[in-house]
Amino acid sequence: MNIDSILKPFQRFGVHLGLDRIQQLLANLNNPHHQVPIIHVAGTNGKGSVCAYLSSVLTEAGYRVGRYISPHLIDWNERICLNEKPISSEELQQLLLQVQSAINPNAEYPTQFEVITAAAWLYFAQQKVDIAVIEVGLGGRLDATNVCDRPLVSIITSISREHWQNLGPTLADIAREKAGILKAGCSAAIGQLPPEAKTVVENRIQELGCPAIFPEPAIALRTTKARSTRREEERWAEYQNIEYSLPLLGDIQLANSALAIASLQLLQQQGWQITPDAIASGMAKTKWPGRLQWTTWKDRPLLIDGAHNPAAAIALRQYVDTLEDISDKKSNLPSIPNRISWVMGILSTKDHADIFKALLRPDDQLHLVPIPDHSSANPENLAILGRNICPELEVVQTYPDLITGLDTAITTNSDLVVLCGSLYLLGHFLAIPTQ
Repeated sequence: MNIDSILKPFQRFGVHLGLDRIQQLLANLNNPHHQVPIIHVAGTNGKGSVCAYLSSVLTEAGYRVGRYISPHLIDWNERICLNEKPISSEELQQLLLQVQSAINPNAEYPTQFEVITAAAWLYFAQQKVDIAVIEVGLGGRLDATNVCDRPLVSIITSISREHWQNLGPTLADIAREKAGILKAGCSAAIGQLPPEAKTVVENRIQELGCPAIFPEPAIALRTTKARSTRREEERWAEYQNIEYSLPLLGDIQLANSALAIASLQLLQQQGWQITPDAIASGMAKTKWPGRLQWTTWKDRPLLIDGAHNPAAAIALRQYVDTLEDISDKKSNLPSIPNRISWVMGILSTKDHADIFKALLRPDDQLHLVPIPDHSSANPENLAILGRNICPELEVVQTYPDLITGLDTAITTNSDLVVLCGSLYLLGHFLAIPTQ
């Protein structure tokens, strides 16, 4: 029995927020989460990169560090890491069987996310981690990760309109759910929030008496230009007199990296030994694939990014628009990306119109593909929407699969080809053997 076959039966229970099932399941496993000190990270965007920074720095500082994230790009193992290394398939399979055997057949069955979350808590307890960095799956208040009463630090990275079907229609509603990870008297670090959301979070902080910080973004220092590929760029930033190399691309990482360092400073205040050198070294070593990542397809440069909601799409477009400023004409990358070929697939539940408004410009091309094995928006419907939103698009075309769409886009006269719209689509791409 492999990992997929163990987890697949739980898929039918869908997204069902609530803590009763996970608390009962963990109780049946002797409450492993009570043995794991955690940093809890919520937010619309930026959760993953902040978790990656924290895990990398704490590993560099010499601690035994667990990390739990979602979703995965290629396989389930990515979700549960120990000191930056994904759990082995054998270990994960054994954990899932343990969790499965702890389910009460006479009670309401847990969701798939609750099962894998329980496996993560069990693994971290068994491995006796010093600390675990735990990413919220959806929302916060009723998310299966929200079972610890005393997090070392609670982090809210950003708040924008996503998952409104589950969290409520307004930013205030969404903020209220995400602020559910805040605990009385426990430290909090809060990213850049829109005013409506910030008010809700600040009120909750005051109610709970959380020692809270609201760090400003780091200062951009310099960028070493690319020589042969964009991946050879080295950007430098500074936060609180700590200068560090910033390996993750996009201006949003100035805010995300500052939030991570500010959270580490809250740990320092609690007695954790994290030197400035460990911070600088850990930040420089951070990896977070599938987000503003350069790769190639058929020997041509390709930029890939999740961009699965409007805020992420805005960040992607901002990055693309900066390429003219930092381009190196000796590079094999496009020097002035005026016309973009977008290869896109989007889930049916996402804000399609706002994503298109953020990305599309006159003379761009839009190549639309389905997302395999997920609730994909219909490419034909997206084509109509894209043409309505940006009538000056040079090309709008649909394809039966990703490879056909990529092969076509890569042969166009566009200045840059970008694959985006869903992390699941990127995972499908990264799993292609020949890419």
